[in-house]
Amino acid sequence: MGEERIGGHLLVEALKAQGVEIAFGVPGESYLAVIDGLHDANSVKTVMCRQEGGAAMMAEAHGKITGRPGLCMVTRGPGATNASAGVHIAFQDSTPMVLLVGQVARDQAEREAFQEIDYRRMYGQMAKWVAEIDIADRIPEYISRAFHTAMAGRPGPVVLALPEDMLRDATTTAAADIAHVVEAHPGAEDMARLRAMLAAAERPLAIVGGGAWDAQTSADFQAFAEANGLPVGTSFRCQDYFDNRHPNYVGHVGIGVSPTLGGMVRDADLLLVVGARMGEMTTSGYELLDIPSPRQKLVHVHPGAEELGR
Repeated sequence: MGEERIGGHLLVEALKAQGVEIAFGVPGESYLAVIDGLHDANSVKTVMCRQEGGAAMMAEAHGKITGRPGLCMVTRGPGATNASAGVHIAFQDSTPMVLLVGQVARDQAEREAFQEIDYRRMYGQMAKWVAEIDIADRIPEYISRAFHTAMAGRPGPVVLALPEDMLRDATTTAAADIAHVVEAHPGAEDMARLRAMLAAAERPLAIVGGGAWDAQTSADFQAFAEANGLPVGTSFRCQDYFDNRHPNYVGHVGIGVSPTLGGMVRDADLLLVVGARMGEMTTSGYELLDIPSPRQKLVHVHPGAEELGR
């Protein structure tokens, strides 16, 4: 238990405990207690933006670069709707992100109060998890879960609604520990099968993409491609994952894929897809592969099991 303070100030402590150093947002009356806490703590750099869409895209870019959830704060109603474009980008690009949205007071809920929106319904198809914190004592729990969820499996955005009266409630709850993601690795048998498939392949091709890549990941995969003589293409918005000047680089498997590269994908006898979704952009409108039974042998490495086989 800690000293008594209001929920908005505890929320700032919880964000700091999760390693948040910078937040992007547009101020609004529905979460003034959080802004007040940021001012008093002076421990999280706050970038106040002109419009919520820009703030959300800044947070998405920050999450994409750092691998930790980018944080965006907006007010209810139009603030939330403006931010939705950045949330959708985070979802499709598998970027960890947390959006905090102001909400009407709890005793005004379900009355169509001014700028009231049901965020579970609004964001349900473009976020990994949408929740509302109704009790100030549970702020650390929700913030911890939000950061875990944003980074675990296939990374993506999480949305938390903050009723303005809840943010003014007194609480003595302590902040939770920082969230860490447990990494999964293929077993020895899986790696042995992959080595055998690579050795037998005459026309192998790798496609890299998805979230959570950094410079070391790119360097490691480049070394892997060199050691195995593996041609490498990059998926939509992931052109920087592999050095475009490298002799193993064969191009961008995305919008307007070249006929030559499209032919390489179709004619490959082994496709190693690492991190990328087999979505519309990567498959040229689902024409390059026959999912779930592709003509090519397919090894699909992806953190989200729900992406395999579709």
